[in-house]
Amino acid sequence: MKIAIVGCGNMGMAFAKSFLQYDLVKKENLLLIEKSADRSEALKAEKAGVVVETIGPHVGETDLIILSVKPQDFNSVHESLRTIIQPNQMILSIMAGIPIAQIQEKLGHPLVVRAMPNTPAMLGMGITGFTAAKEVDLANLRRVENLINATGRSIFLEDEAMLDAVTALSGSGPAYFYYVVKAMVDAGKQMGFDDAVSALLVKQTMLGAYHLINNADKSLDDLIKAVASKGGTTEAALRTFENGALADTLVAGIKAAQVRATELSKG
Repeated sequence: MKIAIVGCGNMGMAFAKSFLQYDLVKKENLLLIEKSADRSEALKAEKAGVVVETIGPHVGETDLIILSVKPQDFNSVHESLRTIIQPNQMILSIMAGIPIAQIQEKLGHPLVVRAMPNTPAMLGMGITGFTAAKEVDLANLRRVENLINATGRSIFLEDEAMLDAVTALSGSGPAYFYYVVKAMVDAGKQMGFDDAVSALLVKQTMLGAYHLINNADKSLDDLIKAVASKGGTTEAALRTFENGALADTLVAGIKAAQVRATELSKG
Protein backbone atom coordinates (compact mmCIF):
# COMPACT_ATOMS: atom_id res chain seq x y z
CA MET A 1 0.00 0.00 0.00
CA LYS A 2 1.20 3.53 -0.81
CA ILE A 3 0.21 6.43 1.43
CA ALA A 4 0.76 10.18 1.18
CA ILE A 5 0.45 12.38 4.27
CA VAL A 6 -0.09 16.06 3.56
CA GLY A 7 1.00 17.99 6.64
CA CYS A 8 3.42 16.28 9.00
CA GLY A 9 2.77 17.83 12.39
CA ASN A 10 2.21 15.79 15.54
CA MET A 11 -0.94 14.06 14.38
CA GLY A 12 0.23 13.37 10.83
CA MET A 13 3.41 11.82 12.17
CA ALA A 14 1.48 9.85 14.80
CA PHE A 15 -0.27 8.12 11.92
CA ALA A 16 2.95 7.71 9.94
CA LYS A 17 4.86 6.13 12.83
CA SER A 18 1.96 3.80 13.68
CA PHE A 19 1.76 2.58 10.08
CA LEU A 20 5.48 1.85 10.08
CA GLN A 21 5.42 0.23 13.52
CA TYR A 22 2.77 -2.27 12.45
CA ASP A 23 4.32 -2.76 9.00
CA LEU A 24 1.19 -1.48 7.27
CA VAL A 25 3.32 0.47 4.81
CA LYS A 26 7.00 0.42 3.83
CA LYS A 27 9.10 3.55 4.28
CA GLU A 28 9.66 3.79 0.54
CA ASN A 29 5.87 3.79 0.04
CA LEU A 30 5.17 6.48 2.66
CA LEU A 31 5.23 9.94 1.15
CA LEU A 32 5.47 12.81 3.64
CA ILE A 33 4.60 16.28 2.30
CA GLU A 34 5.80 19.05 4.62
CA LYS A 35 6.06 22.65 3.39
CA SER A 36 8.19 23.90 6.31
CA ALA A 37 11.83 23.63 5.25
CA ASP A 38 13.06 23.16 8.83
CA ARG A 39 10.46 20.52 9.59
CA SER A 40 11.15 18.82 6.27
CA GLU A 41 14.87 18.58 7.04
CA ALA A 42 14.10 17.14 10.48
CA LEU A 43 11.87 14.46 8.94
CA LYS A 44 14.55 13.57 6.43
CA ALA A 45 16.98 13.09 9.29
CA GLU A 46 14.48 10.79 11.02
CA LYS A 47 14.16 8.73 7.80
CA ALA A 48 10.46 8.18 8.51
CA GLY A 49 9.56 8.03 4.82
CA VAL A 50 10.06 9.83 1.53
CA VAL A 51 9.98 13.53 2.43
CA VAL A 52 9.07 16.26 -0.07
CA GLU A 53 8.05 19.89 0.39
CA THR A 54 5.49 20.26 -2.39
CA ILE A 55 2.48 18.41 -3.77
CA GLY A 56 3.33 16.86 -7.12
CA PRO A 57 2.28 14.06 -9.49
CA HIS A 58 3.84 11.44 -7.17
CA VAL A 59 0.97 12.06 -4.72
CA GLY A 60 -1.42 10.82 -7.41
CA GLU A 61 0.40 7.48 -7.44
CA THR A 62 -0.61 6.57 -3.88
CA ASP A 63 -3.61 4.54 -2.68
CA LEU A 64 -4.51 6.90 0.16
CA ILE A 65 -3.99 10.60 0.81
CA ILE A 66 -4.20 11.72 4.42
CA LEU A 67 -5.03 15.39 4.93
CA SER A 68 -3.54 16.50 8.23
CA VAL A 69 -2.92 20.18 7.55
CA LYS A 70 -4.47 22.84 9.73
CA PRO A 71 -8.02 23.62 8.56
CA GLN A 72 -7.01 27.16 7.60
CA ASP A 73 -4.27 25.75 5.36
CA PHE A 74 -6.63 23.54 3.34
CA ASN A 75 -7.36 26.34 0.89
CA SER A 76 -3.66 26.56 0.06
CA VAL A 77 -3.35 22.86 -0.80
CA HIS A 78 -6.67 21.76 -2.29
CA GLU A 79 -6.05 23.27 -5.73
CA SER A 80 -2.76 21.40 -6.08
CA LEU A 81 -4.37 18.17 -4.93
CA ARG A 82 -7.39 18.58 -7.20
CA THR A 83 -5.19 18.43 -10.31
CA ILE A 84 -3.44 15.16 -9.41
CA ILE A 85 -6.01 13.04 -7.53
CA GLN A 86 -6.89 9.84 -9.35
CA PRO A 87 -10.46 8.39 -9.47
CA ASN A 88 -9.65 5.37 -7.29
CA GLN A 89 -7.70 7.19 -4.57
CA MET A 90 -9.07 7.37 -1.04
CA ILE A 91 -8.93 10.59 0.98
CA LEU A 92 -8.73 10.48 4.78
CA SER A 93 -9.17 13.88 6.41
CA ILE A 94 -8.13 14.43 10.01
CA MET A 95 -8.63 18.18 9.68
CA ALA A 96 -10.91 19.58 12.35
CA GLY A 97 -14.08 21.34 11.34
CA ILE A 98 -14.16 20.78 7.58
CA PRO A 99 -17.16 18.63 6.54
CA ILE A 100 -17.02 15.88 3.94
CA ALA A 101 -19.17 17.77 1.44
CA GLN A 102 -16.77 20.71 1.47
CA ILE A 103 -13.75 18.46 0.99
CA GLN A 104 -15.48 16.69 -1.90
CA GLU A 105 -16.34 20.00 -3.53
CA LYS A 106 -12.88 21.52 -3.12
CA LEU A 107 -11.10 18.42 -4.38
CA GLY A 108 -13.66 17.41 -7.00
CA HIS A 109 -13.42 13.90 -5.58
CA PRO A 110 -16.09 11.75 -3.88
CA LEU A 111 -14.09 9.12 -1.92
CA VAL A 112 -13.63 10.89 1.42
CA VAL A 113 -13.41 9.54 4.96
CA ARG A 114 -13.35 12.07 7.79
CA ALA A 115 -11.88 11.28 11.20
CA MET A 116 -11.28 12.99 14.53
CA PRO A 117 -8.35 11.45 16.45
CA ASN A 118 -6.88 12.72 19.70
CA THR A 119 -3.30 13.30 20.84
CA PRO A 120 -2.80 9.92 22.64
CA ALA A 121 -2.63 8.57 19.08
CA MET A 122 1.02 9.64 19.30
CA LEU A 123 1.50 6.73 21.72
CA GLY A 124 -0.78 4.32 19.87
CA MET A 125 -3.42 4.87 22.57
CA GLY A 126 -5.78 7.22 20.80
CA ILE A 127 -9.49 7.01 20.16
CA THR A 128 -10.76 8.16 16.78
CA GLY A 129 -14.30 8.79 15.65
CA PHE A 130 -14.74 8.51 11.90
CA THR A 131 -17.39 8.61 9.21
CA ALA A 132 -17.46 8.35 5.44
CA ALA A 133 -19.10 9.70 2.32
CA LYS A 134 -21.80 7.47 0.88
CA GLU A 135 -19.60 6.89 -2.19
CA VAL A 136 -17.02 4.98 -0.11
CA ASP A 137 -17.62 1.23 -0.37
CA LEU A 138 -17.29 -1.20 2.54
CA ALA A 139 -13.97 -2.67 1.40
CA ASN A 140 -12.27 0.73 1.27
CA LEU A 141 -13.87 1.78 4.54
CA ARG A 142 -12.45 -1.32 6.24
CA ARG A 143 -8.99 -0.60 4.82
CA VAL A 144 -9.05 2.91 6.24
CA GLU A 145 -10.42 1.67 9.56
CA ASN A 146 -7.52 -0.79 9.89
CA LEU A 147 -5.07 2.06 9.36
CA ILE A 148 -6.82 4.26 11.92
CA ASN A 149 -6.74 1.42 14.46
CA ALA A 150 -2.95 1.40 14.29
CA THR A 151 -3.13 4.58 16.40
CA GLY A 152 -5.37 3.05 19.07
CA ARG A 153 -9.09 2.37 18.83
CA SER A 154 -11.87 3.76 16.67
CA ILE A 155 -15.62 4.14 16.47
CA PHE A 156 -17.62 4.53 13.25
CA LEU A 157 -20.41 7.10 13.20
CA GLU A 158 -23.25 7.00 10.71
CA ASP A 159 -24.08 10.67 11.32
CA GLU A 160 -21.26 13.05 10.41
CA ALA A 161 -22.72 15.71 12.72
CA MET A 162 -21.72 13.52 15.68
CA LEU A 163 -18.07 14.21 14.89
CA ASP A 164 -18.60 17.58 16.57
CA ALA A 165 -19.48 15.69 19.75
CA VAL A 166 -16.41 13.45 19.29
CA THR A 167 -14.29 16.57 18.93
CA ALA A 168 -15.69 17.95 22.19
CA LEU A 169 -15.57 14.71 24.19
CA SER A 170 -12.44 12.82 23.11
CA GLY A 171 -10.68 15.15 20.68
CA SER A 172 -10.41 17.89 23.30
CA GLY A 173 -10.74 15.40 26.16
CA PRO A 174 -7.05 15.00 27.04
CA ALA A 175 -6.89 18.70 27.93
CA TYR A 176 -9.71 18.23 30.45
CA PHE A 177 -7.76 15.52 32.24
CA TYR A 178 -4.60 17.63 32.20
CA TYR A 179 -6.61 20.48 33.69
CA VAL A 180 -7.84 18.30 36.58
CA VAL A 181 -4.38 16.79 37.12
CA LYS A 182 -2.83 20.27 37.22
CA ALA A 183 -5.37 21.38 39.83
CA MET A 184 -4.64 18.30 41.95
CA VAL A 185 -0.87 18.86 41.67
CA ASP A 186 -1.37 22.50 42.70
CA ALA A 187 -3.40 21.34 45.70
CA GLY A 188 -0.57 19.03 46.71
CA LYS A 189 1.93 21.89 46.50
CA GLN A 190 -0.32 24.08 48.63
CA MET A 191 -0.38 21.31 51.23
CA GLY A 192 3.42 21.26 51.41
CA PHE A 193 4.71 18.79 48.80
CA ASP A 194 7.32 19.88 46.31
CA ASP A 195 6.50 19.79 42.57
CA ALA A 196 7.98 16.35 41.88
CA VAL A 197 6.38 14.56 44.83
CA SER A 198 2.97 16.13 44.24
CA ALA A 199 3.10 15.24 40.52
CA LEU A 200 4.13 11.65 41.29
CA LEU A 201 1.28 11.18 43.77
CA VAL A 202 -1.30 12.54 41.34
CA LYS A 203 -0.05 10.86 38.14
CA GLN A 204 0.26 7.42 39.74
CA THR A 205 -3.17 7.85 41.32
CA MET A 206 -4.63 8.70 37.91
CA LEU A 207 -2.89 5.71 36.30
CA GLY A 208 -4.17 3.33 38.96
CA ALA A 209 -7.68 4.77 38.78
CA TYR A 210 -7.70 4.29 35.00
CA HIS A 211 -6.84 0.61 35.37
CA LEU A 212 -9.56 0.15 37.97
CA ILE A 213 -12.10 1.76 35.65
CA ASN A 214 -10.99 -0.56 32.85
CA ASN A 215 -10.75 -3.78 34.85
CA ALA A 216 -13.05 -3.62 37.86
CA ASP A 217 -16.53 -5.05 37.34
CA LYS A 218 -18.11 -2.00 38.94
CA SER A 219 -19.90 1.13 37.79
CA LEU A 220 -18.28 4.53 38.23
CA ASP A 221 -20.71 5.26 41.07
CA ASP A 222 -19.67 2.03 42.80
CA LEU A 223 -15.99 2.89 42.37
CA ILE A 224 -16.62 6.30 43.95
CA LYS A 225 -18.48 4.71 46.85
CA ALA A 226 -15.61 2.27 47.39
CA VAL A 227 -13.31 5.21 48.16
CA ALA A 228 -15.77 7.55 49.86
CA SER A 229 -16.61 6.10 53.26
CA LYS A 230 -19.38 7.89 55.15
CA GLY A 231 -18.14 10.86 57.12
CA GLY A 232 -14.62 10.45 55.75
CA THR A 233 -12.12 12.59 53.88
CA THR A 234 -13.25 11.68 50.36
CA GLU A 235 -16.83 12.50 51.21
CA ALA A 236 -15.71 15.94 52.40
CA ALA A 237 -14.00 16.57 49.08
CA LEU A 238 -16.93 15.29 47.02
CA ARG A 239 -19.37 17.45 48.97
CA THR A 240 -17.26 20.51 48.13
CA PHE A 241 -17.23 19.51 44.46
CA GLU A 242 -21.01 19.16 44.49
CA ASN A 243 -21.50 22.49 46.25
CA GLY A 244 -19.37 24.12 43.58
CA ALA A 245 -21.32 22.35 40.81
CA LEU A 246 -18.07 20.89 39.45
CA ALA A 247 -19.80 18.15 37.45
CA ASP A 248 -22.25 20.62 35.91
CA THR A 249 -19.38 22.94 35.00
CA LEU A 250 -17.47 20.14 33.28
CA VAL A 251 -20.54 19.09 31.30
CA ALA A 252 -21.21 22.70 30.31
CA GLY A 253 -17.61 23.11 29.16
CA ILE A 254 -17.74 19.99 27.00
CA LYS A 255 -21.01 21.14 25.45
CA ALA A 256 -19.42 24.53 24.75
CA ALA A 257 -16.65 22.71 22.88
CA GLN A 258 -19.30 20.91 20.81
CA VAL A 259 -21.00 24.20 19.94
CA ARG A 260 -17.66 25.69 18.87
CA ALA A 261 -16.87 22.61 16.76
CA THR A 262 -20.20 23.01 14.98
CA GLU A 263 -19.53 26.71 14.39
CA LEU A 264 -16.14 25.91 12.86
CA SER A 265 -17.59 23.22 10.61
CA LYS A 266 -20.06 25.73 9.21
CA GLY A 267 -17.30 28.23 8.51
